[in-house]
Amino acid sequence: MIEMSGGEVVAKMLSMEQVENVFGIIDGTYFGFYSILQKYGIELITPRHETTAAHMAGAYARVTGKLGVCMASNGPGVANILPGLVVEEGEGHRVLVITSSRRTGIMYPDRGGTYQCFDQVGVISNIAKWSQAVPSFDRIPEMLRTALRKCYEGRPGVVHIDIPENILNSKEKCNISFWQPHQYRVTELPGASENQLNQAVDLLINAEFPLIHAGSGIVHAQAYEELALVAEQLQSLVTTSWAARGVIPESNPLTLPMIHIQANNKARNEADVVLTLGSRIGETDWWGKAPYWNGNQKMIQVDIDQSTLGANKPADVAIQADVKTFLTQLYQKLQERKHEISVENRRAKMNKIIAEKEKNRAKLDKKLEEYTVPMNPVHVPSICQEVFPQDSIKVLDGGNTVIWANFYYQLEKPGSVLSTYKFGMLGAGIGQALGAAAANRDLPVCCIIGDGAMGFHPQEIETAIRSDLQVIFIVMCDRQWGMVKMNQQFALKPIKTVIKKSLSPEETINADLGEIEFHKLAESMGGHGEYVNDANELKPALHRALDSGKCAVIHVDVDPVKHMWAPGLKYFKDMHLEPKGK
Repeated sequence: MIEMSGGEVVAKMLSMEQVENVFGIIDGTYFGFYSILQKYGIELITPRHETTAAHMAGAYARVTGKLGVCMASNGPGVANILPGLVVEEGEGHRVLVITSSRRTGIMYPDRGGTYQCFDQVGVISNIAKWSQAVPSFDRIPEMLRTALRKCYEGRPGVVHIDIPENILNSKEKCNISFWQPHQYRVTELPGASENQLNQAVDLLINAEFPLIHAGSGIVHAQAYEELALVAEQLQSLVTTSWAARGVIPESNPLTLPMIHIQANNKARNEADVVLTLGSRIGETDWWGKAPYWNGNQKMIQVDIDQSTLGANKPADVAIQADVKTFLTQLYQKLQERKHEISVENRRAKMNKIIAEKEKNRAKLDKKLEEYTVPMNPVHVPSICQEVFPQDSIKVLDGGNTVIWANFYYQLEKPGSVLSTYKFGMLGAGIGQALGAAAANRDLPVCCIIGDGAMGFHPQEIETAIRSDLQVIFIVMCDRQWGMVKMNQQFALKPIKTVIKKSLSPEETINADLGEIEFHKLAESMGGHGEYVNDANELKPALHRALDSGKCAVIHVDVDPVKHMWAPGLKYFKDMHLEPKGK
């Protein structure tokens, strides 16, 4: 018999799952948990807002492939973390959130008038994979094992366990058997059956023009090398969902980044067989429908989540499997039959699509010749790419800022970009950048963010300083809600918008913002600050920021009109329309 608090039971079980970091704000209601973390080799990193804790955990999980853990205290703390949980569930990040609740006997149900009390489990159950409350000390191990099992079941997402304060903080003499992870959850993920593999190989080898479409399942499975090997073996072009951007180096001629939308559409229409890996083929993939996709093509779909298979586009071969395991199996099969793979006809079609991609790239790059003060936004991502190490994590946040960054930052290190491609949540990038820095303290993180998005959680600059996380925030400031303002302008005065490019503040509705000197805000918190409005000044400013060795903020004034007219806006608008085909 040993004496342990409920919080120590949780901490010990997390350590057995190789958890190294927990993100959250301290509170007396779970003192028995966070106060014991260091004993088990777990570092507690405390932001200034619980929403940030959720984003830190999600980014940490995405970058490392491990479990991200965050915590929130009952009532206000849980209310604050909710927006972050919605986003992390939407993005499909493996996050375990541990919350405290008021003592047993006064909630679940609330007896009426209970302080700092609401139905935490009920609310989170609507936005998470699983959400339950622990009713007694002796059930902590069983219910936490269930929670951890849910974390690794199907598509990654948010799992929630709620533990009353008296259970977390009180010590009891107990005789607990601590199980190893392999004793309560699957640790070797499933692959395809022999029959499924043979069907897939037959289709891919006999295809005139096969295509690979990769989703964020590749990221969660860390299947980058396996994807590249299979693409090379088949001489197949690779398109991705937005969330999977950069899963294969973009200098690889086989990759078709999403920014080359017309080339993507052409490839998807030319393909007679498509191998879909870890993608739901959702709205930003046009639901897999014509005229953006070949309506007659055959599809092999592989996903760890069975509910995804054939959901939006009919699958001829539906395989429930981990994509890394599947790709390893597939590569071995293709190696055995490589003499059957004829790539000459494929290369002819492929070369035409690659030529279109290169033509579009050259057209985009013409904008790099345009220098203005305030800055042409095109130079921000381009110069960042020159300065930051190739392996640095890039975090993109904002409206038009994200579009500019996507079009002018070429990704070479697989899995090195973070954004909220599924949810489009402004401000999430601040916490994501901190979580990415916690995952790898040896490299600086590059966060390109709009001034609107930066305004959501600027206090977290202090968190980065205090926690020794080197994040360089490059804030593109145009003092407006640019993407919304563009929509307003076309809705209110379309002809004048086309002619003048921009309307005055009096002609739009609350679309303009005031000035925040973000570099001075950083300096006030102990960080490094720089102000730039000329592209020629940005590179030396970035070097000074990196040399400072600490969190830095570079306030970049960009031309508000140029910034608003971001590339590809037509396609972004079209994305929200239902495709006409079936």
